[in-house]
Amino acid sequence: MIPWLTVVGIGEDGYPGLGKSARRALLEAQVVIGGPRQLALLPPCICAVREPWPQPFALAPALDRRGTPVCVLASGDPMLFGVGASLARQLSADELQVLPAPSSYSLAAARLGWPLQEVALLSVVARPLAGVVRHLHPGARLLVLSNDGHSPAALAALLVDQGFGASQLQVLEHLGGPLERRIAGRAEAWSLTEAAALNLVAIEVLSETGEAGLPLTPGLPDSAYRHDGQLTKRDVRAVTLARLAPRPGELLWDVGAGCGSIGIEWARSHPGCRVLAIEADAGRQAHILHNRDQLGAPALQLVAGQAPEVLAGLATPDAIFIGGGLTAPGVLDACWTALRPGGRLVANAVTLQTEAALVAFRERHGGDLTRLQVAQAQPLGAFDTWRAALPITLLEVVKP
Repeated sequence: MIPWLTVVGIGEDGYPGLGKSARRALLEAQVVIGGPRQLALLPPCICAVREPWPQPFALAPALDRRGTPVCVLASGDPMLFGVGASLARQLSADELQVLPAPSSYSLAAARLGWPLQEVALLSVVARPLAGVVRHLHPGARLLVLSNDGHSPAALAALLVDQGFGASQLQVLEHLGGPLERRIAGRAEAWSLTEAAALNLVAIEVLSETGEAGLPLTPGLPDSAYRHDGQLTKRDVRAVTLARLAPRPGELLWDVGAGCGSIGIEWARSHPGCRVLAIEADAGRQAHILHNRDQLGAPALQLVAGQAPEVLAGLATPDAIFIGGGLTAPGVLDACWTALRPGGRLVANAVTLQTEAALVAFRERHGGDLTRLQVAQAQPLGAFDTWRAALPITLLEVVKP
């Protein structure tokens, strides 16, 4: 089968920078779809109908012409945070051919002399800035595709807020074209309020205060969270995440999420991990949203409401953690019913009543019960003694 849809990557150098295959596809196309900036790069010899993407963006203009010779224009490499990846999810491989140009990342790495395999490639194009946070560690190098001309200033402010004001920023505008320009400065002294709309930000993460950034392992310090006391403490949290065992692409339900600590650390474990944090209390909902953005877990989505009623219709989870509401009628059963076969359910109990609910559930469905008790050394007069936290009963069960 000959592909009817060709996605052509085009750079700032426009039509002259395209290879023969890309030029031939454009000359033979009946329709060329792209952004206004990309369509404007085409010469008069391209006779196809030129159609800009609709607002809000939708793939329908291309997909509705299945079988007709169509070209889609995209910036740089269409398969790297581009429309090519979106189209490839909708079409079979024999319907689609992709002709990439050098990506902005490749051009930036070439300009800066940065080995691309040693750099984190990120995008804030229609994505929250919070996704950058988990990559902030001294010595890290980041290449960030900007959403618009205000993104560099927003990234500089984020770095300062996270304790990395000494970081070096370089804004690379119009890479590969005649208007290419580079602007450099420190995050804490950044004064450029707006750059060119088409830009990429290169960041060398630095800290003068010894700030090391947060680790990616579970068990962040309790002080990292804003909360009202409803917080799974650090050591118990680390054990709980180990039992939940997050894997790339999986979805967690964090039921009775409190301040969101379990769901946030699930999401931080891998960019593909997703979370639905279910919480009924308005104050705790605000804590969840604050902690999500401050700790770099944009894949967490808040579901405001009371379990089990609010659980109906939610996406099927791969794992469920129940940290609150265990004694509410129907919560455990509703979660167990919703969990996919082979999924993991972990629940923590502090009171005798919640522990009894877990014991009864285990009698019906199996699983392992673990008692966790943590003690910390604290002063006692001129000496130290052990102060034990409340014991936690943890249920872990895999659905057949």
